[in-house]
Amino acid sequence: MREDELRELVQRSPWLIRALGVVRDSGLPDAWIGAGAVRDLAWGVRYGDGFDPSSVRDVDVVFLDPTDLSRDYDDRATRRLMVAWPDPPWEAKNQAAVHTWYPAKFGGGPVAPLRTIADAVATWPEYATAVAVRLDAHDQIAVCAPHGLDDLLDGVWRCNPTRVSPEISRQRLVRHRPAERWPGVRVVT
Repeated sequence: MREDELRELVQRSPWLIRALGVVRDSGLPDAWIGAGAVRDLAWGVRYGDGFDPSSVRDVDVVFLDPTDLSRDYDDRATRRLMVAWPDPPWEAKNQAAVHTWYPAKFGGGPVAPLRTIADAVATWPEYATAVAVRLDAHDQIAVCAPHGLDDLLDGVWRCNPTRVSPEISRQRLVRHRPAERWPGVRVVT
């Protein structure tokens, strides 16, 4: 089962396990770590020179709280994580509020409110980054991968067209340079 493959990668990373514990213990509702940090771990181990936590650009923490849609909530959540562990570049975002700011920041038409973390993760820019993980109360790793784990675990960079335009996808490809950073990763345009 592909989820077990990802769980094994996560379990072998003391840094990510610590980050997941901080997120779980933060009190943020339905909080997960996803996107680049998970991709960097999987691709660093499988297609690069190993996982280097210092190369993680940001630790995307997503949570869901429809009771407070303010942008200030994201800042408070990020600060809460930084107080618990200052080193990682935390970036917390309330997925219940994405519809209030996404069109102004990234363009495009209105975005429907997100009701679940899976709904949010399903919209992330590449299928390989449309994955999130968390630790439950019993230290078990839960996986959220609405599009599956094949692209992540098989090293495929492919645009998720749910919300990302071809132009934004090209910009992300240039910025992230996946084939350079992780030899063996295949880019599908």
